[in-house]
Amino acid sequence: MPSSHTSANQAKHEEAVDASWAATRGAVYGAATWGAATALLGGIAHFASPLYRGFTIQFKVYIQMSGMVLGSMIEADHRLREYEKTIRMQRRLQRDQAMWRDFEERQKRKRKANIHLVKRLSLSGRIEKVNR
Repeated sequence: MPSSHTSANQAKHEEAVDASWAATRGAVYGAATWGAATALLGGIAHFASPLYRGFTIQFKVYIQMSGMVLGSMIEADHRLREYEKTIRMQRRLQRDQAMWRDFEERQKRKRKANIHLVKRLSLSGRIEKVNR
């Protein structure tokens, strides 16, 4: 039977895997969108700027890749922060639900104890004395 420590490690591992996939999806999306924007700007610069036309192909590729890397970092970070925010909200919700269940359970025990006390007092005749 697995211990709670093992299951906690497994849960952390699953969260880490989910977080890495969220960041990876963000990185791919960011590289694609920023790469398209950089390519568009490179095309405009090629037709509008004689300076850009004079750059070597290697430098133009470097500029293109720089835009893609920047975009992938920004979007991966954004997606990872959104994932962390979602996990914090889920944990807060679970904690609040547990506190609410605990509160309801304590109230139920108090009601049972009060009913039991009222029955004992009524059997002993004390309630009639209190009500008079």
